[in-house]
Formats: sequence, structure tokens, C-alpha cells
Amino acid sequence: MTGDRLGWRACLLGGAVFAVCMTGTTLPTPLYPLYQQKFGFSELTVTVVYAVYAFAVIGALLLVGNASDAVGRRPVLLWGLVCAGASAVCFLLATGTAWLYAGRLLSGLSAGLFTGAATAYVMESAPPGRASRATFVATAVNMGGLGCGPLLAGILAEYAPWPLHLPYAVHLTLVACSAAVLLWLPETVGDLRPLRTVRPQRPGVPPHVRAVFGPAATAAFVGFALFGVFTSVSPAFLARYLHVTDHAVSGVVVATAFFASIAGQTAVGRVGVGRSLPLGCAGLLAGLALLAGALHWDTLALVVPSALVGGVGQGLAFRGALAAVGRASPPDQRAAVISSLFVVAYTGISVPVIGVGLLTEPLGLENAGLVFIACMAALVIPAAGYLLRRPVPAEA
Repeated sequence: MTGDRLGWRACLLGGAVFAVCMTGTTLPTPLYPLYQQKFGFSELTVTVVYAVYAFAVIGALLLVGNASDAVGRRPVLLWGLVCAGASAVCFLLATGTAWLYAGRLLSGLSAGLFTGAATAYVMESAPPGRASRATFVATAVNMGGLGCGPLLAGILAEYAPWPLHLPYAVHLTLVACSAAVLLWLPETVGDLRPLRTVRPQRPGVPPHVRAVFGPAATAAFVGFALFGVFTSVSPAFLARYLHVTDHAVSGVVVATAFFASIAGQTAVGRVGVGRSLPLGCAGLLAGLALLAGALHWDTLALVVPSALVGGVGQGLAFRGALAAVGRASPPDQRAAVISSLFVVAYTGISVPVIGVGLLTEPLGLENAGLVFIACMAALVIPAAGYLLRRPVPAEA
């Protein structure tokens, strides 16, 4: 087998393991209404449970986001799978909200361990000269895994028995298979150092990367903020205001946004990183406008287009940001810089989600969503203008 084929096999298998881990992070999304019925908690609790995940991701990225640069990618990814498996066990045993918090905390730790290390692994495993394609694989499996979570859980919850248990049992099986694959895959870090050399990192990037990192991180923040609110509150909106109680439909609507992101990512190679970032912001703005219409007029006919358009915009911005930052970073700091980008992105997921949850009680879910949309639009418009004036120099 040629070196190129071996490299692509490791790249794709590493991507498959990445997808399995990310699937677990969105698995509870269409199940939150069922948990609300079972445990009797409010919409604020849903958003806090979701935000616990995001804060755990940020904590893991800050504490050990650069660990795989020292100890290797595989050990960090194995620990990520351990956390993913433990999260599934918490949901399987859940008898109250404390189990949900624990499960989301462990899920966040798994994502925090995976994001930087797995992205770097996929990019490094690809044959020389194929950085663009490897970047697409890394971003596509990330978003594809996030989309598969609500799709899998929604279908199983609607058409199979044990809706609050079977999805996690399936995921636990996939995690075990992924661990076996990961043990077989080669390591991509050559100069390994002991774990004691790893130090917690503050958010930051090398000086020569900052010109690329700033605008890329801005676009990533807005894109992940839209996804964060969409995945945390859309099932409740569909059930409460649109009377959509089919869990499979709820899962498909949420998954549509993530799969549309992959479609947006495929366009980056054609339009270039410099144009993909402002175009992504434009797509996000259009998706926000459609979502505002869906909330205002209570219509499913605008929810799906908002997921599609916003997802494409997020995909353009996300892959463009990751490509620009990854290419500008030195190899021995790549995972750390990518982790810093994800710190910004997951801050976008967590803070707006909590804000929506706090506003839901006094304003209602619809009005809270409209306030969120107005705030995100206030970020998107100047970000797009900045990126048009100072386009990112890297190419995908």
C-alpha cells in the first residue's frame, strides 16, 4: 500500500473516530422535552444543562488543549473517548437533573479533548500537499458528527423502545469500536514529551498568527452562537409553538443546520478563504433573519430554511476560519492555536444560550429568541465589514 493511501486511511479513520465523539455531544438535543416531562424542569434548566457542556469544553481546551502537542494525539483522544463513554453511562443511569449535568460535563470534556487534537491529527495524517482536503475532512466530520447526534436520537426516540436509553447504548457501542480503531492508528507527533511538561494555557496565539486569528475567530463566534441557541431551544419551540411533537422531525430540523454547514464548507475551496469568511457572515445574517420570521409568525416553513441558510453560512465561516488559522500556525503549536479558536467558538455557544434561558422566563421563548437574533446581527454586520476591508490572506 502506498504512503498516500496509508495517509488517507489514517486521515479518514481518525475522522470517523472524531465524528463518533461529536455525535455524543448533541445526542440529547431532541430528548430535552422528554427530560422536561420526566424531571419537571424549566426552559432555563435546559439552557444551563446545555451551557455546562460548553463551559466544560472551554475548561478542557484551556487546561489541556495543548497536551497532544507534547504527549501525542492518540493518548489525548483515548481519554476523550473515555469521557464520552462515561457521559453515555450517566445518561443511561439518569434519575434526575444531576445526572444530566454530570453527563453534559463529561461530554464537554470529551469534546474539549478532541477538538484540537483530532483536528490536528486529521490534518497531519493526510499526504503532503493535501492540506485543503484534510481541512475539509476535519471540519466536515466535526459538523457531520454534531448533525448525526440529534438525527440518531430523534429517530430512535420516535420509532424504537426506551427513548431515553437506547440512543446512549448505541453511542456507547460506537465509542468502544472507536477506541479499538484508535489503538490501531499511528501517532503523528514525532517529538513526544512527558505529561508533566504540559501547562495550562491562556487564550492566545503567536504574534505572527494574530492578524489571521482575529477575523477568523469573530466569524467562528457568531456561527457557533447561532448553532448553540438553535440546538438548545429549537426542540422546545417546535413542540410548544408549532405543535411538532415528533422527535424524529425535531432531530431532522436540528441536524439540517449541521449538514448544511458541510455544504457550506465544500464551497470554500471554490471561493477562497478570503471571500468565504464575509460570505459566511452574510449567510449567518440571512439565517438569523429567517429564524426571526419563524419566531415572529410561528411557522415551520421558515424554521427549515433558517437552518439551511444559517448552516451554509456557518460552514463557510467555520472552514475558512479553521483553514486560515491552521495554515498560519507552526506545527508544534497547531493544536494549541486551534484549541484557542475553539475557546472563542464555544464561548459563542455558551454565553448566548444562558442569556436566552434567562430571558425566557420574563419575555417568553419567542421574544428571548428575537433579542438573541438582534444581538447576533449586531455582531455579524460589523464583522462582515471588517473582513471585507481586511480579508484573510491564507487560501483554503
